[in-house]
Amino acid sequence: MNAPTDISMKTDDVLKVELEVFRRQHRDLDEAITALQERGTADQLTIRRLKKQKLGLKDKIALIEDRLTPDIIA
Repeated sequence: MNAPTDISMKTDDVLKVELEVFRRQHRDLDEAITALQERGTADQLTIRRLKKQKLGLKDKIALIEDRLTPDIIA
């Protein structure tokens, strides 16, 4: 079990803070990718790495949102 990334051991308050941090990082990566693409001088490897980081953050955000959103059976 990987304690730093295991969300089952964290409180909702901690998860909410992490969620905001991850969302901010996701936005920052998006802006960086856009800036590099607009400039046209960035190499594709750098852009690919940034996009991979962005996808990883998106997965973490989805996991935390699922944990914070209660299951409601209709």
